[in-house]
Amino acid sequence: MIYAYIFVMAGVTYLIRMLPLTLIQKKISNSYIRSFLYYIPYACLTAMTFPAILYATQSPVSALAGFAVAVLLALKKQSLVTVALFSCVAVFVAERIMEIV
Repeated sequence: MIYAYIFVMAGVTYLIRMLPLTLIQKKISNSYIRSFLYYIPYACLTAMTFPAILYATQSPVSALAGFAVAVLLALKKQSLVTVALFSCVAVFVAERIMEIV
């Protein structure tokens, strides 16, 4: 039965990727549709990542502290390693402060 699940999942995944390539032959000229398709990956990534951020720590307060630091450093065009490191430090410090209080 597991092989049937795998084949169905492979077929659905293949169709999702193959159908747009075969149905849309010419370049999309509508600026609204182009901008919509441009932002879809960012919206999906945000929708999957943000809830995980809130539940990855012991409390939502420390998660929001790490998120705030990550957003600020990303807006200042810091590297991915710097953003990840400082947001982890912010979460650690926030959780230690919450233990004391």
